[in-house]
Amino acid sequence: MIVVAGLSPAWQQILVFDEVSAGEVNRADKAHWCASGKVLNVARAVHALRGEVDTACPVGGPAGDAICDEFDTDGILAMWVPTRSSTRVCTTIIENTTGRVTEFVENARAITANELSEFESVYSQVASEADLCVLTGSLPEVEGQGKPTDLYARLMTASPRVILDVRGPELKAALPHRPLLVKPNREELGMTCGRVLRTDEEALNAMRELNAGGADWVLVTNGTDDVLLTNKSAVWRFSVPSVEVRNPIGCGDCLAAGIAVALSDGTDMIEAVRFGIAAAAQNATDILPARFDRTAVNELTHMVNVRSC
Repeated sequence: MIVVAGLSPAWQQILVFDEVSAGEVNRADKAHWCASGKVLNVARAVHALRGEVDTACPVGGPAGDAICDEFDTDGILAMWVPTRSSTRVCTTIIENTTGRVTEFVENARAITANELSEFESVYSQVASEADLCVLTGSLPEVEGQGKPTDLYARLMTASPRVILDVRGPELKAALPHRPLLVKPNREELGMTCGRVLRTDEEALNAMRELNAGGADWVLVTNGTDDVLLTNKSAVWRFSVPSVEVRNPIGCGDCLAAGIAVALSDGTDMIEAVRFGIAAAAQNATDILPARFDRTAVNELTHMVNVRSC
């Protein structure tokens, strides 16, 4: 069982245009709606890859109802924590003429201290039965308390092996609890370490800092550039398959899901990362996030090359 948990789900609107003209009325050729946000993308991707998954996540309002209905219809297990605030709505704009994708992100709304406590309780219940957990996404404010930057650190005390897809203070606070894998992108890694990372060598030095801080493995992506992986003693570089990109939103989430599924199946970390990169690449070829077939991902895995540096 893989447990996926996070506090920033979203109901996603995806609008497709030939081209968008700023300051003008633009009429979409197509519109799609789906559950999204990092936590839901990871959970759906694990399900699509035929992994056994349970989800811990807060939801509220009409958007929250739509998310629950979608997961129920598609048979994806979830432990929902009802919230007084409505779940956010985010919007993706896709322009077919240029291939440009623009994302409008609403920040997750504040939750109450009681809702946070309920989320932690629900997570502890499901995490105790898991062989791997994925903790992912930004943190909302807690009313009267600010952001609970130590939340993921607290959750890790109830977890077995953890893949951690967070950044900044939340990531730093969790490192002493020895996550199995952390996977910021290069920009997030720089934000966490407090400096701009312009070269691979600068990125590798920052990755080694996270290894020294407690992470067993550190994985860093940088768009379509090579993916870097470190442990405390070695470095690997992975190629990214060239695909026709329709919507890149959710690729990092599918990377995390692919790694989690492969590890849960007993694969070693190097091969799990290859599978995860293939899942991320396959995700980019579709309009909706995390709706792919494992067979296609298996085939794409052969296009991911790896070398030890």
